[in-house]
Amino acid sequence: MKKMIKVVRNNKLLSIVVLIYLSLLLFLPVKAIDSSRNSLYYIKEMFQIMPIVFILTALIEAWMPKDMIINSFGEKSGVKGAVFSLILGSFSAGPIYAAFPICKMLLKKGASIANVVIILSAWAVIKVPMLANEAKFLGSKFMLIRWVLTIISILIMAYIITVIVKKTEIPMVGNLKQKEKNKINVKGEYCIHCGLCEKMLPQYFTTIGNRIEFTQQSLPDEVLENINSIIEKCPAKAIGYHHG
Repeated sequence: MKKMIKVVRNNKLLSIVVLIYLSLLLFLPVKAIDSSRNSLYYIKEMFQIMPIVFILTALIEAWMPKDMIINSFGEKSGVKGAVFSLILGSFSAGPIYAAFPICKMLLKKGASIANVVIILSAWAVIKVPMLANEAKFLGSKFMLIRWVLTIISILIMAYIITVIVKKTEIPMVGNLKQKEKNKINVKGEYCIHCGLCEKMLPQYFTTIGNRIEFTQQSLPDEVLENINSIIEKCPAKAIGYHHG
C-alpha cells in the first residue's frame, strides 16, 4: 500500500488522468470508449514521431556549439534572438509536443526562457504552411492582421513568463534530484572571471592559475539551491552539470 501511495504521489498527473478515465467508464462508458480510442491514436502517433525527434535533438546538441546557442537564443541575444526564435518556430514541422525536447535542449545550452516561449508559441500557432492555408480560405488581410496580433501577444507572454518562471524551476538533466549522478563542470573557454561564483560559494569555487575551479564534488542539500542560482546567474553560462 505504501509503495502504491508513493507511486501515485510521484505520478500525480498520470494518476489524475487514470482516475478521470475510470470515472468516465463508470458513469459515461460510451464517452470512455471514444476517449480511449483518441488517446490510443495520439500515443501511437507519439511513438512514431518522438524517436526521430530525440535523434534530431541529440544531433543538434552534439553539433551545435553552446556559444552559438547563447549568441542566437541567449539572454543577451535581444531582437535578433526573438527573430531567430520566431523563424525557428514558424518553419518547424510536426506536432507541438515534438518541440518540447528540442526546447529543453536549447535551455540547457544557454537559450533564454523568453526565446523558448517564442519558439513554442510560433510552433503552435503561426507555422508558415498554416498561414498559407489561412490566407487561402479566410483572405490575406485576415491572415496578416491575426499574424501581427499573435506575434504581439507572444512577445507579451514571453516577457511575463520570464518574470514569473526561472530556469532553476525547470527540470533539467542534472537537476537536484539527479545530483548523485552529476558533477559540476566549469568551462574555462567560456569563463570571463567575473568572480560571481567565488563570491557566492568560496568554499566550492576558487581561482587556480588563470581559471575558476569547482573544488568539491560532494553536494550537501543545503548548498544545492545556491549551486543552481550560480548556474542561472553566471553571465557566460560557463557553469553547469556534467552528466556521467
